[in-house]
Amino acid sequence: MGQKIGTEKISREDGYLYYIGKDGYVWAAPMKHNKRGKKKKVGSEKIAKQGGFMYYLGKDGYVYKAKLKNA
Repeated sequence: MGQKIGTEKISREDGYLYYIGKDGYVWAAPMKHNKRGKKKKVGSEKIAKQGGFMYYLGKDGYVYKAKLKNA
């Protein structure tokens, strides 16, 4: 579906939600059932964002981007 743009592989932990923040780095935020977790920056690669695209961390651990339909 998306185009791979990241070169850094990020390993996932259970109980965390992964997203690309406004600063361009990958962050991990604890899910509601993860009471002891803290929000943390997990990637060292900065992603340059463009308008009209959605950025996400794929199952293989790399950052992808996908074109939004109505953007």
